[in-house]
Amino acid sequence: MISYALSDEHQELRQTVAAFARDVVRPVIAGYYERGEFPYDVVARMAKLGLFGLPFPAEFGGMDGDLFALGLALEELARVDSSVAITLEAAVALGAMPIYRFGTEAQRRRWLPDLCSGERLAAFGLTEAGGGSDIPGGMRTTARLETAGSAAGAGRPAGAGEWVIDGTKSFITNSGTAITSLVTVLAITGGHPGGPREISAVVVPAGTPGLTVGREYSKVGWCASDTRELAFASCRVPEDHLLGPRGRGYAQFLEILDEGRIAIAALAVGLAQGCVDECLRYTGERAAFGHRLGHYQAIRFKLADMEARTHSARLAWYDAAARLVAGEPVKRQAAMAKLLASNAAMDNARDATQIFGGYGFMNEFPVGRFYRDAKVLEIGEGTSEVQRMIIARELGVPD
Repeated sequence: MISYALSDEHQELRQTVAAFARDVVRPVIAGYYERGEFPYDVVARMAKLGLFGLPFPAEFGGMDGDLFALGLALEELARVDSSVAITLEAAVALGAMPIYRFGTEAQRRRWLPDLCSGERLAAFGLTEAGGGSDIPGGMRTTARLETAGSAAGAGRPAGAGEWVIDGTKSFITNSGTAITSLVTVLAITGGHPGGPREISAVVVPAGTPGLTVGREYSKVGWCASDTRELAFASCRVPEDHLLGPRGRGYAQFLEILDEGRIAIAALAVGLAQGCVDECLRYTGERAAFGHRLGHYQAIRFKLADMEARTHSARLAWYDAAARLVAGEPVKRQAAMAKLLASNAAMDNARDATQIFGGYGFMNEFPVGRFYRDAKVLEIGEGTSEVQRMIIARELGVPD
């Protein structure tokens, strides 16, 4: 018999993060959100809990957990606020995980301890302004290797080559904070005109000459998270900053993205559940026409639908995460979890705003922030349309 009951360790983690979100995040996050300010003190306290090291081995400063544990933490954080949750998700699933999955032993030992401790954050430089969902076709950022044997690299000792990066990246989370350590950049490193492009991943430490960090975007939601444009102009990093084999950058990204979609699904379920939580409180307090709101069937039916959506989406991400931890293929399950959960988050945010009425349109109430935060879940880490394309392809539907 299949069971989705949490282990004692996972249940304890869930309860710990839930208490942190309730007692630490909830009282202060509205102010950060309205100011568009990154919550450094909240992030520092998350770091002390060990959340940034959850899925990594203890030898690198991690907590010897797994991606299921990360999903539980993301869900509980997002029940209160998605800006804090996406900061953790991007730092772990997109920032540190590529270093762990594809880095050399030297690269892991150099960068992972600070990332696992949460003292530093990492970012993943993928999206470009003209690319959207067409990552390989829309990519314009290049990285050329200047070695001791090349004309440009003449005079350098053997093995002291440099990658020279030019281009821009858009919508990069955690890329401009005061504690950002590095960004892993996908760039074109070779190929022939009209033929396949060689795409590789290169690690660029923060503060490298030639790297310009843009201003914080003015966003509809996730207003207390850090999202910026990055520009590279003859930005040079050592040859040994190549992450994984040359030409495997896009394949690495696809693997990381499957894991990231499960993490985003968990975050989206948290937002959906947060909408239910807030509405249950409100309908127990608010009266209209002589009755509590919960008296009216229209409200009761909305709440029932909201809870059913949330439960279904939770089962989807639980299933995908369990398969991932077990080493099974998860591409279809990850896409389904992300699609179902982002839909549930958007639908629940809309219904919660309707239940709250005019108060739901006020940012001082959590559902107002939830409504603003929900939409991007149908876009980031692969749009809903892309998820449907993946599911159909995995089903074997012919082109």
